[in-house]
Amino acid sequence: MTHTVSREIRLNNRPEGMPQQNDFELAEVQLPEISEGEVLVQNIYMSVDPYMRGRMYDRKSYIAPFQLGMALEGSAVGRVIESRKGPFQVGDFVLGMQGWREYFVSDGQGLNKVDPGLAPIQSYLGTLGMPGLTAYSGLLYIGKPKAGETVFVSGAAGAVGSMVCQIAKLKGCRVVASAGTDEKISWLLDEAGVDAAFNYKTAEDVIAKVGQLCSKGVDVYFDNVGGVHLEAALEHMNTYGRIVSCGMISMYNATEPVPGPTNLAYMIGKQLTMQGFIVTDHFDKKQQFYSDMGKWIAEGKIKWKETVVNGIENAPKAFIGLFKGENFGKMIVRIGPDPEN
Repeated sequence: MTHTVSREIRLNNRPEGMPQQNDFELAEVQLPEISEGEVLVQNIYMSVDPYMRGRMYDRKSYIAPFQLGMALEGSAVGRVIESRKGPFQVGDFVLGMQGWREYFVSDGQGLNKVDPGLAPIQSYLGTLGMPGLTAYSGLLYIGKPKAGETVFVSGAAGAVGSMVCQIAKLKGCRVVASAGTDEKISWLLDEAGVDAAFNYKTAEDVIAKVGQLCSKGVDVYFDNVGGVHLEAALEHMNTYGRIVSCGMISMYNATEPVPGPTNLAYMIGKQLTMQGFIVTDHFDKKQQFYSDMGKWIAEGKIKWKETVVNGIENAPKAFIGLFKGENFGKMIVRIGPDPEN
């Protein structure tokens, strides 16, 4: 066996409020020799995502909570470095949910081969991964935008939001975006091609700003943030508008109950639809997603940003950074050598 020791990140404590470095532990494990029909994978890039914060609570949810003293799990793309008649060959790149560790042994269950020729392998954690599919399925199948409508996107410079903005533009919509730095606003305007964008951290009144930039109202609101952004959208939604509830990162680390929108009554008079969703319920759309996204990427119509943090030991720092707005686009952690060109 090529490698017998792997470092991994374990959950040390269940965070209260904003996660801290001491809520995580870096540990070493001895890997077993691979058996017939198995492969050894070296992870190269792993993903950190806001939804993981919910798994750190010990409560029932749509996905099982992380266990104390056990390695965390998340999307990762790696390379097969040893195979004993396993389902993949040495050199294959595979995507799975075995992140937060450097190496792992697998019988192939839950792993999918990825094509580095379509896009860089780390993009399978973002643009061509679950964030991309989340944007694609949430916008098109729940938001159901029509050409000429106005789509408002919060958290628009993140992995999901940036894809929502560009797909909405490709569908002929007017797109208004919010993000938390002037650099992100410039990228959204100049690269992602949104029609208008604002920095919510420097805006005096987010609700008024949305009204100013969405002078004809909002037809689809893609919500990644919650809080005042949701109130702003409700205030300016058009009749029969659709609210896609993807995430509410503004309240993930709250230690006290967060007040709901004060203007929720607009749901009635404006006859609005508001629907939450989980991307795993939309895996049946993967083939269409890959087809459409592959075409758009080949045509140069999709742009993306990545924030790369180096080293498995820095994965907790990268994760915590999500809640401080430190990521520009997809936040990923490089934990192995870059693939050969």
